[in-house]
Amino acid sequence: MSAFELLDAARSRLAGTPREALGELVVPKRFLGLARAPRVERRGTAWHLGVLLLTEDEVLATGDILRARQEARRGYTAESQRQRAELAAAARRGGFGEGEVVHLGWRMLDPAAIDRGEASAPLALLGGVPAVRWSAAGGLMPLETYLAERVELLRHPPAGA
Repeated sequence: MSAFELLDAARSRLAGTPREALGELVVPKRFLGLARAPRVERRGTAWHLGVLLLTEDEVLATGDILRARQEARRGYTAESQRQRAELAAAARRGGFGEGEVVHLGWRMLDPAAIDRGEASAPLALLGGVPAVRWSAAGGLMPLETYLAERVELLRHPPAGA
């Protein structure tokens, strides 16, 4: 099966399952010389399948994942914690609900490239079979197997998840 066919089959199996929000960070222009707070704007929804985000007609590579929350003053031990908290507050300012999952920094993938034998990381062709690199250090796994596992987990999450 081609990458397109595998992704379409996954979409049909995912019908009715919950999706997560896609967002994009927007830094407004200054108004009367004053800087305005950045916000995350909604850009759609997708099914989260590990390293992939699947929309109705696209496949995306997962970027950062956060939960929207109200801005609060906190002490942070790491600058990365402060940056994530600022992004979470920007998502809340952008209209996302408290605790709503938001994906940022995602990027479009080209499944047609895979079918032509090119790579569109994390997707690639391995021995003529569409495959996915499921982690930065992980090897390639057949896309069909990966999607079957991820769709099943999304449709029937383990108890307590």
